[in-house]
Amino acid sequence: MSKSVSKYLSYDLAPLEKNGSENPFIYFTGDIVKDSDSLVPRIMEVESQVFQDDRLKHACLLESLTNKLYKNCERLERSGSNGKDFVRLLRKEVKKFKKLQRNWMMTL
Repeated sequence: MSKSVSKYLSYDLAPLEKNGSENPFIYFTGDIVKDSDSLVPRIMEVESQVFQDDRLKHACLLESLTNKLYKNCERLERSGSNGKDFVRLLRKEVKKFKKLQRNWMMTL
């Protein structure tokens, strides 16, 4: 979902501003793809840890990655792009994921 949103937004944010500078929000489109692609390997890394302390440490890193993804979605919503409705959907999905993640972390 993040790849589709990013692709849609990058066409919208790619043109230069009136003053000749690029739109600073374009970089957040790549960040949401990078961060969402990193979620599954991070989850697998947490699950593969033998000791509980290591699992919790890696789970905290996963939680910070999820928070970063959520923040980047919020930033893209403020970009003034035509696709901010799609970003809002992605942010809602990340919010649901964060709830599931909290429950999962309690079982570690």
